[in-house]
Amino acid sequence: MRIEYDRSTCIGMFQCVVEWDAFERDETAGKAVLVDGELREDDERGVFVREVPDDAELDAKFAARSCPVDAITVYDDDGTQLVP
Repeated sequence: MRIEYDRSTCIGMFQCVVEWDAFERDETAGKAVLVDGELREDDERGVFVREVPDDAELDAKFAARSCPVDAITVYDDDGTQLVP
């Protein structure tokens, strides 16, 4: 499972931080940070990607569902979008 986080879309409500510890607050920028996320090479907007550990799949889904602007997307291993 993989998660993608569009930092340019984030409005800093930090709901994802509450749901999963892979997200942290960046109070200076007013946006969340995806810990260990890597900037997607083909994207200039600021989309960060990381694999979701098996024991964190539910937390990742909750983080994505809690985002009020849908800045977080979760995909299964075959690339099918799961959330949102």
